[in-house]
Amino acid sequence: MTNAKKSPRIHKLFYRNGPNHRAGADVTFRDIVKIFGFRTATIGAWVTKDEQQIAANLFFDALCDLMIILQVPEKVISLNGTLSIAFGNGGQKYSSAHYDAKTRTLALAKNAGAGALSHEWFHSFDHFIVPRFLQSTSHYEFASSLWLNNNQVKDHPLNSCLEDCYQHIFLKPNSDELSTLFARSAAADKALNGYYYSRPQEICARAFEAFIQDQPLKNEFLVQGTKQSPEAKLGIYPQEEQRMIISRYFLRYFSYLGSVLENNPK
Repeated sequence: MTNAKKSPRIHKLFYRNGPNHRAGADVTFRDIVKIFGFRTATIGAWVTKDEQQIAANLFFDALCDLMIILQVPEKVISLNGTLSIAFGNGGQKYSSAHYDAKTRTLALAKNAGAGALSHEWFHSFDHFIVPRFLQSTSHYEFASSLWLNNNQVKDHPLNSCLEDCYQHIFLKPNSDELSTLFARSAAADKALNGYYYSRPQEICARAFEAFIQDQPLKNEFLVQGTKQSPEAKLGIYPQEEQRMIISRYFLRYFSYLGSVLENNPK
């Protein structure tokens, strides 16, 4: 009996219920760069032409869906043209997806990156927003981590809304006590004798994932695994009331950002 070669995961059908953004046509990564304004798009040498086409369509649909959920224009998705994307190239060993703060690149692995796009996009946003959100800045730090270390927030209504997001992720309502999400993330790290799940930027990226997965518009290439995955069973995603509160504040912030940019397109 011969062993059938396992198909790359990119060939899997990823559930989505959103509108038909491409009218049945294929797109290219060059189209994605042009439409959203990404700085660059890099494809790995081991990605076949067929896989590249599948990935381009999946990326495009997922990014369009993200834009609809957040109620923002294309330039927010590319972080005003500062973000690069990569597929099957530029990742890290043992990691299905990665955001590189040095090169400002969001990279998905060819066979394991599906479902991680929203998580890595929030990392890129969390990095991009630092000089716009905080008085003191750092080239490679994340706004979530800097805010938790009491860095002063710049006075602006949008920043107040973003601060509310971080506040309800890290702390209990109307309290300086750490949230249940933070406590469970720290407990998971302790059980595994490591430091990953309780990193502020990771807690926030998972909170963002949960917010995206809970929306009526579904896309498994954009996000999956915040409810039934082994990681979810560790308790490292927001749950119950905190999950709903975080989603409400994220939606408020991004929809507000979208309306500001709509009225001030420059």
